[in-house]
Amino acid sequence: MKLSRFTSRFYVALGIVFLVAFFGTLGPLLFTGKDLTTVVGGLYDAPSGKAWLGTDNLGHDVFTYLMYGTRSSLIVGVISGLIATFIGVVVGTVAGYVGGAVEETLMAATNIMLAIPQIVVLVLISVALDSRSVTSVAIVIAVTSWPWTARAVRAQASSVRTREHLDIARLSGANTVSIIVFDVLPYMLSYVVMVFVLQISIAILSEAALSLLGLGPSEGTSLGLMLHWALAWESVRNSAWWAFVPPTIMLTMVAFGFLLLQSSLDEVFNPRLRRDSGRKRRKRIASARTAAEAAEAATTSGSGA
Repeated sequence: MKLSRFTSRFYVALGIVFLVAFFGTLGPLLFTGKDLTTVVGGLYDAPSGKAWLGTDNLGHDVFTYLMYGTRSSLIVGVISGLIATFIGVVVGTVAGYVGGAVEETLMAATNIMLAIPQIVVLVLISVALDSRSVTSVAIVIAVTSWPWTARAVRAQASSVRTREHLDIARLSGANTVSIIVFDVLPYMLSYVVMVFVLQISIAILSEAALSLLGLGPSEGTSLGLMLHWALAWESVRNSAWWAFVPPTIMLTMVAFGFLLLQSSLDEVFNPRLRRDSGRKRRKRIASARTAAEAAEAATTSGSGA
């Protein structure tokens, strides 16, 4: 893939995602030697040299919690994204390629899942769990967020199954599984990548919503849990902005970075969008040039008079 296909928006999104991932994965090793059990002060101490972002309701360093919380949220996003994308791609591809009764059955199950509000299912399953680890929360989110992926992939697979190279593969004696793996999925790889990136963002926001309700991971921390405890201990009333502003900004950066990456990948993989953006850019340049020439002409005529 040529580098010229990547837009500036793609590099901006990639930079945001990289910085967030670096902060969450290597931050605890590089910036501080503290862990989640280290107490550095009292209730909501203001930012200082000892605690760069102040302390939380238990006297823990907010900066340290922010790094570990970012790591946990990213882990939830990646695990959930992988599982949800895998389920959705398998269901959607099989339904779209096989068709008939198989497609109707799989799509009926998918539509039923879509008809049930996801947050309700998430809450009910989370309440039923005895212990909620980061992995279990990610799995719960994944099993409730795959249906829209299945529907989207099914439409893509339905359009691919009528192509000539698939007819040749069938005539050569290839079975259904090999055709799906080697002939159908490669044509949808770019779409699957975009779905995966979007699933990561959805999973991170879903975990934050669960954590705000007190149903997040029961061990460790996350960005959503930081907001939950900040609200529970009335950080707003205590004017302890450092307890809720940093996790809010980080959560916004994570979601914005992945959403921007997904939309920029759409431009990278879709030549029509690149051409459209190129036309718009050329029109803006032409308009600016015309305006500059008109202004220059007006100045010249004015000076001549």
